[in-house]
Amino acid sequence: MSTILVTGGFGYIGSHTCLELLKKGENLLIIDSLENSSINIKLKINNLLSKNNDNKNGKLVFRKGDIRNKIWLKNIFEEFKLLEIPIKTVFHFAGLKSVEESTKLPLKYWDVNVNGTINLLNIMSENDCFNIIFSSSAMIYKQNISKPFKENSELSPTNPYAFTKFTIENILQELYSSAPHKWRIANLRYFNPVGAHTSGQLGDNPTKRPANLFPAIINSLQNDNIELSIFGKDWPTNDGTCVRDFIHIMDLANAHIAANDLLISEDPQLLSLNIGTGFGTSVLEIIKTFEKVNNCSIKYKFDQRRAGDVPFIVADNSYAIKRLNWIPKKSLKDICRDTWNWAFKTEIKIN
Repeated sequence: MSTILVTGGFGYIGSHTCLELLKKGENLLIIDSLENSSINIKLKINNLLSKNNDNKNGKLVFRKGDIRNKIWLKNIFEEFKLLEIPIKTVFHFAGLKSVEESTKLPLKYWDVNVNGTINLLNIMSENDCFNIIFSSSAMIYKQNISKPFKENSELSPTNPYAFTKFTIENILQELYSSAPHKWRIANLRYFNPVGAHTSGQLGDNPTKRPANLFPAIINSLQNDNIELSIFGKDWPTNDGTCVRDFIHIMDLANAHIAANDLLISEDPQLLSLNIGTGFGTSVLEIIKTFEKVNNCSIKYKFDQRRAGDVPFIVADNSYAIKRLNWIPKKSLKDICRDTWNWAFKTEIKIN
């Protein structure tokens, strides 16, 4: 028996992935600082697991803490080794993720994202744990106007957040090169994760001011005095608003599981994979679709461009589909419907 460590496991992407891993029967240790998440997520995951009829659910253990705390993290690895359920795989979600905030607090982003990862990798290596699925980002690609990104597209990050992801990928490449017979590494380059679990119990509920589009839409609908800000109306796109590849959170969660299944079934390797749908949608198109699907009206205003933003980010996901036993299944309508259910049918408040 072994344990999967999930850093940042109560965050948006981490929580949905943990639920699916537990349903597969995997035993998980979740580490989370709770800086931008909530302990309530544990209760919601357990509640959803109780409704899983196949009775093969794995066990969930939680430790509150920061992976930058080397002694604490080292003790956790030792603890699970003594229990004879050693940590053999890491899903690494922990980190800060706001592009705009990173331009204002670059040192914080370098410290949390990069130093935290270096600390984690050192302790993994000391404990013979050589399997990691890393939460990377499509923001590391060099910007273009209308061409989907391939994994071999030029990399040129333009903001501190993206630079931290780019740097971590470089560290992982050097680590793999130092011991290619040991390390199994998957860099999953996310495009825009959105939506919620179909139950309405899990979704994107940041504890800070929402920086991403869908939480901001919900925030405007729940507060009559708040208008949704669209950052820029003169981008070089069809309607002047940014174009993104929006992927449903459950498709993204299942991509993580497929990536881990691939790593453990093949020889040691380093993979970089685009996790997106392959289709681009503008901010205005999202608003119109959300209004139509949910029969609502969204108040919005145009605002200045945000620092670090780029006009077009869309995946060429053909390599991921080829290598993984995976394909995105959820539509944009599913995304809008599940987001609505999460926000209103369960009376969730976006902070």
